[in-house]
Amino acid sequence: MKIDFWFEFGSTYSYPVAMKIEKMVTEQGGHLEWKPFLLGPIFSNQGWHDSPFNIYPEKGKYMWRDLERICEADGLNYKKPTSFPRNGLKAARIACLFSGEKWVPEFIRSVYAANFELDLDISLEEILKKCLPFSDEESFTKIKRANTSLAKQMLKENTDQAKKKGIFGAPTFMVGDEIFWGGDRLHAAIQWAKNNQ
Repeated sequence: MKIDFWFEFGSTYSYPVAMKIEKMVTEQGGHLEWKPFLLGPIFSNQGWHDSPFNIYPEKGKYMWRDLERICEADGLNYKKPTSFPRNGLKAARIACLFSGEKWVPEFIRSVYAANFELDLDISLEEILKKCLPFSDEESFTKIKRANTSLAKQMLKENTDQAKKKGIFGAPTFMVGDEIFWGGDRLHAAIQWAKNNQ
């Protein structure tokens, strides 16, 4: 059983999913692939130049309250970010470049916690350094590598792949060619994977 989890660090609804999906999938004997990508280019193709939660105020108001309820139900700490959406570009490059490393899922969760629990600016290298499970020197080395052309290209390829697959938002779960969009579809994606792989 394999599930691809397509996520964006600035995505509100990706936060609670990122904190629980690995445990849920592995408990079912499945394999999880973390797929960071950027929503900006996808939204731009749809004619949006900001988050739809900012473009449509009533939708945004609902989303923040909904996220608060979800986090409360999941037992997650939550603090509404003072800036939204935050720039997760460097974090996404790190997640792409080191995708095969065992520490990456914990790094991803730490970045989400920094953004949605601690209200920290995840675009800043000093914040990302604290999210990495290494010494200061090694962390800065990894951040520096995430600024290379290879890391940039890997993230671009992920985003292009998301477009080709028809992904239009985050979080999105893919089981083969089947798309499940939204945190509330996680259980359906897992069930589909169990029944069809």
